[in-house]
Amino acid sequence: MKYLKNSSPIKFAAILAVIFLLQSCSDFLEQEPGTQTSINEQLGTKQGVLQAMNGMYRSIEANVRTEAFTTYADLQGGNLKFAPGISTNTTVGQVTTPGNVVNLYSFDDLADKSNLAAFYSTSYNIINQANLILEFTDALTDASETEKNQIKAEALTARAYTHFLLSEIYSQNYGFTADASHLGIIYNNTSITNGLQYPARETVATTYTFIINDIKDALNLYANTVLSNGPAYSYFNKNNAKALLARVYLAKKDWKNAYDTADDIIKNSGVVLMSSADYLAQWQKPDAPVSEVLLEFSIPKDAEGAISGSLAAFFGYTSDSQYGKYTASKDLFDLYESTDIRKQLFKNHPLPTSVNLQKEILNYYFTDKFQGNPGYVAFRLSEQYLIRAESAIELNNSSQATQDINTIRTRANAAVLKGNEDLKEAVFLERRKELCFEGHLFFDIARNKKDVSRNDGCIALSCSLTYPSPKFILPIPRSNINLNNNLKQNESY
Repeated sequence: MKYLKNSSPIKFAAILAVIFLLQSCSDFLEQEPGTQTSINEQLGTKQGVLQAMNGMYRSIEANVRTEAFTTYADLQGGNLKFAPGISTNTTVGQVTTPGNVVNLYSFDDLADKSNLAAFYSTSYNIINQANLILEFTDALTDASETEKNQIKAEALTARAYTHFLLSEIYSQNYGFTADASHLGIIYNNTSITNGLQYPARETVATTYTFIINDIKDALNLYANTVLSNGPAYSYFNKNNAKALLARVYLAKKDWKNAYDTADDIIKNSGVVLMSSADYLAQWQKPDAPVSEVLLEFSIPKDAEGAISGSLAAFFGYTSDSQYGKYTASKDLFDLYESTDIRKQLFKNHPLPTSVNLQKEILNYYFTDKFQGNPGYVAFRLSEQYLIRAESAIELNNSSQATQDINTIRTRANAAVLKGNEDLKEAVFLERRKELCFEGHLFFDIARNKKDVSRNDGCIALSCSLTYPSPKFILPIPRSNINLNNNLKQNESY
């Protein structure tokens, strides 16, 4: 991938000290008077706001690149298993659960020490960064209306995207109750500089209304003006904001709007699917995303050209003594037909493995999707075809659904559907195969009210999960509960 340039030291660091959503009253009151001037100065000019926006993007990229979040949906759903240890002579060949996912992997995350506690806090940090940008942009005197609209559009999309990720992890799926009246999340649309508040969680219905309204407001503001350095695919724009909206509509089971939005992207975005001939080579490029990407959060690069880390740290394979912790399960691998070119994205590397205290050589399949220096693929066009297909099924348009599924399958050189298949199951499996390791499976399972069944390589205390279950979502970190008496904990935690 190309990289975002590292910002020079800026006063925006002072802002970060005060924008955590639920820090204590005393801390806030002590810090606010000393930092308010810095905030006003930093966000009083276009340059300052753009620096703050770059900081927001950097925070988003770092947040979605964390081990626990990056692997969450595929690990919980059964697409991933663990590679054997290589760190020391005493652990060579041992298969153990990485510490960063050890609790959630067994569907038993801890409120006191959640594996995603940092993700929760950082997400609200990002939301507050977006809110600060929104609150100061209209007053800029050195920016045009077009520039201000573009800034606000990107900040609104960032706010909606981050709230949506939080909703996926901490709230049961939209269809969990008939009217989506079950607990959603806190939706924060003002910065902490407006006064410390202790809000309650919204319902899921209201949460989604806020998310959708933010995206729609953003779409009305986008001016297609380039304001940031780096590749255009690294920033929010009108196309990927629509891709987010299509995903939200799908999660909401608003089939007509999901269909229409995905259809609009497919027909009018100017982005086209990768070809069969180029599919493998596209994914195997070390320094650029696939051509059909709509949004990739690219890795920052410092002045010396060094990167802070990439997904290859989790999925990559360099040699038998240097590889990531996560490999494809046979549960996933065996879903692909022998002719399916996507099966070639998995490279088999036999590795010594401790089995009943004896060393055996077992096969491990490392994905080529995230080799080299990969960024986080947030949205790409293939997903939109599958959103349109799933929505078409629910709209009784089986011919369109079959056509869209077959578009993806034909490109992969997989057998096409004949028309008498279970289309709901077909699109579910196609999403699992096409979008593997891109953060969808566990949420797809919940949305379809399926059970989790992890077989190959599962070493969790619990390898299955029957829907419905309170364990389809994670606990709100205890530290946040303790700071906000109005913040209700999820069931069973």
